[in-house]
Amino acid sequence: MLKPEAQLKELLKGVSQVISEDNLLKKLVKSYDEKKPLIIKAGFDPSRPDLHLGHAVLLNKLKQFQNFGHKVIFLVGDFTSLIGDPSGRDETRPLITEKEIKQNAKTYATQAFKILDKSKTDLKYNSQWLSKLSFQDILKLQSHYTVARMLERDDFQKRFSSNQSISLHEFMYPLVQGYDSVAIKADVELGGTDQIFNLLVGRHLQKIFKQEPQVVISLPLLEGLDGVKKMSKSYDNYIALEDKAIDIFGKTMRLSDKLMIRYYELLSDLTTKDLESLKQDLSSGKKHPKNAKLDLAQFFVSCFYSKKEAEKSRLEFDKIFAKKLLPDDILEKLYKPANNLLVVDFIVSTKLVDSKSEARRLIEGGGVSFIVGEDTNKITDAKMQINLISGKNFVLKIGKRKFLSIKVS
Repeated sequence: MLKPEAQLKELLKGVSQVISEDNLLKKLVKSYDEKKPLIIKAGFDPSRPDLHLGHAVLLNKLKQFQNFGHKVIFLVGDFTSLIGDPSGRDETRPLITEKEIKQNAKTYATQAFKILDKSKTDLKYNSQWLSKLSFQDILKLQSHYTVARMLERDDFQKRFSSNQSISLHEFMYPLVQGYDSVAIKADVELGGTDQIFNLLVGRHLQKIFKQEPQVVISLPLLEGLDGVKKMSKSYDNYIALEDKAIDIFGKTMRLSDKLMIRYYELLSDLTTKDLESLKQDLSSGKKHPKNAKLDLAQFFVSCFYSKKEAEKSRLEFDKIFAKKLLPDDILEKLYKPANNLLVVDFIVSTKLVDSKSEARRLIEGGGVSFIVGEDTNKITDAKMQINLISGKNFVLKIGKRKFLSIKVS
């Protein structure tokens, strides 16, 4: 195990805030002297089925703790998801069903293990202890915090001052998340900068339950592909850990030059020195931004798949987007001859889109093309009718990355 001071230096890289550095060093020293790993906690609510690069910022820091020999708790918030995290919300989060939560939670661990070491990760669900609390237990828990303190939260404060409703169950979220730290006896908890209030409630409750309060480490929120809002499936600006390799590659190549640097800072394995060198090379023109993006995209795919898959994706990207050629692994679909078929109905029948409205939107946005030989014909009229003629085969292209070979016989 690395010496405490060396661990601290590495662990502080890329973090926004630590409460407090002195306490973290003391815990690291004690852990080192007693040869007892610290308990490191991070919670993930399965309100959506996908983990994305925004979550990877936290997962990478957890992995760092793992590498130093500490015990990582990957906590699935299946119970807290029933409440809904109010952090950063300007209105009450819609409640989701227990069935949806269970469905979403099924793949969370598999996705997390793309980054974390499975053999060194303790997977827990907070329903294991929260569902056992009696109403009396909950009342006692509520007695440890005041409404005045809750209203100190920026999001609650804004909603209260603008006469926006705050539901009582939302006040419970920080308390039950804080109680997770008590149940786990966490030494350190990680979260995004929007989670600081919740993490501090954990410290407060640990003191009440006669535990040593956890160190709080907040990490920056990763901006999504739009460069404005935080990465979220709700905003459709995300790169999911479960995306296909070529999709991860293609989405990364859409980043602005400025945002690319941000992703390098928060997600790459470059040292501070190497990162500064990259910035200088980009500034001087020694390295073209496109090549830096290609390197970053290849790095992401190698992290979530393999180096071989990353090299394949780079070649495939060059083939599809740079040389305007078709990918090698296009799926085929057989159709019988047909006349006067509405193009919208045809596109939906391919299963490349989910609905007629999505097909219309793609057509209106210039995202649908028929490729015949070397000719590419963009479809611009959603009311257009087509004829499927035996032997006249073509390739349907949807968006930038979806292709389907249509065989008519």
